[in-house]
This record gives sequence, C-alpha cells and structure tokens, in this order.
Amino acid sequence: MTFHVGDIKNGSSPCTDDYFAMIREQFDRFTMPMLYTPGDNEWTDCHRPAAGGYDPLERLDAVRSAFFEVPGRTLGARPIKVDSQADLGLPENQSLRTAGIEMATLHVVGSNNDRAPWTGIGNTTPTATQLAEESARMGAVIELVEDTFARARRTNARAVALFQQADMFDPSYQPTWDIGAFRPLVQALVDEASTFDGEVYLFDGDSHVYNVDQPLSAGSRWLTIHGVDGHADNLTRITVDGEANNTNFLQVTVNRPGAERVLSWTRVPYLSQP
Repeated sequence: MTFHVGDIKNGSSPCTDDYFAMIREQFDRFTMPMLYTPGDNEWTDCHRPAAGGYDPLERLDAVRSAFFEVPGRTLGARPIKVDSQADLGLPENQSLRTAGIEMATLHVVGSNNDRAPWTGIGNTTPTATQLAEESARMGAVIELVEDTFARARRTNARAVALFQQADMFDPSYQPTWDIGAFRPLVQALVDEASTFDGEVYLFDGDSHVYNVDQPLSAGSRWLTIHGVDGHADNLTRITVDGEANNTNFLQVTVNRPGAERVLSWTRVPYLSQP
C-alpha cells in the first residue's frame, strides 16, 4: 500500500484542472492501493498570482473532484474499500486496518491549516467562509483521530499510523509564525496517544526535510509552543523528503510481533532522479 502526504506540486506553479488530471493518472499507475491526503500547495496556496490567483475553496472542490470522486475507495490500479468521512463532506479523510495497525489520513495542511490570509487575491485577513471551512475540517479530523484510537483499543491494535501534510512541529519554527490552528489536534494526539498501550506514528510532509523525532514526549518544547496539557512518549513523528529533497521514497515495513518496533523504514532513492 502507498501513501502520499500531499504537495503534488510546488506552491507557485499553476493549480490547473489539467495538472490535477495528470497527477491522478500517475497515481492510478501504482499497482498497490494508494491513499492520498491533500497538501496546501494544491489548494490553500492557489491564491498566489504565480499559482493562478484562484479562490482556494474552489480549488479544494477541484481536488476532491479529481481524486475522491468515488468515496470509500483508494486510488491506484487495484483500489480497495476504505472507510471515509464522505458523509461529512471530507471523502479524503480515510481509514483502514491492516496488519494489526489502525491507519488514517488526516486532511490537515500548512498555512496554519488555511487560516493564513489569501493575500494573492487581495485579502489581508482570513474570510468568514475560510474560517468556517477550517473549523469544520479540523473538527472532523479530531473526530477521526478519536475514532481511530477507539478502534485501536477495541481491537488491541499493535499501533496507530496517521498521515497528514502539515508539519505541526517544523524544526525551523520561528515564534512569529501563527500555528494556533493546530493546537486542538495536538491536544487530541496527546490525549489519545497517552492512553493507548501501543505505538503511534505520525507521518507528515510540508517542511520537506527528512526528520524523525518524538515531539510530544515529556519535556518537548512543542508542548509549550502549542500550549497543550500532558505528553505522549509513544508518538513518533516522521517527516518525509520533498521539494528539492524529493529524491527518494520512504519504504515502511511492518515488523513481526515481538520485534523492537512495530514499524521500521528506510529511504529508497528513485531509479530516475527528478
């Protein structure tokens, strides 16, 4: 199974329907089921003049039409059925269980989860419609996180694996950045992971530099930055390479019961470099 954690284009290239269709065609060449969670480059940042000066919410609709027109089905040449939040208008939020691991894709993006103003189309503050969309989407994401952990406890899952675009723990973070939109999700992750006996893995992109850490462990600066209560020592975050570092994919292995860790991974160079 293959996961793509968003940013199918850079933030300054055109957000066209033709481009989305081309990427969809490439996704459907994968011989294994593929799950994709959108990034900010393909809709949130499309207000930028170089990206086309679009209304980002119109581009969000276009992304959903291009990649999630059949709710509850993965992408790829051999799609499989998955659970989704299509009933909430978020078919991209998908979940499944495989090899004793509960997995879910979470539509959480950079640009403060789309609370940053759409300056490319003349806005200096976020619009009411923009904020309402973000609030509803974040609420659905937290509901999915809670449901995923509830299933994991009920089924005695070995681990929980979550996939999203936004790097909520960017090592290059500056105090002037507004990342307040992520706080409810970070708190939910602390609450759920800390009361789960298995391992928790959060795969993300966004910052584009490979990194592995435990951002919610006791004493982590991120607990203070996000203003959350408690800690979760069993959560490991993995950021995959992207943009200029897009020279490899991350191959993840589910290890046998009794192994030191449920998941292990290695970066595998592309046979043909971009």
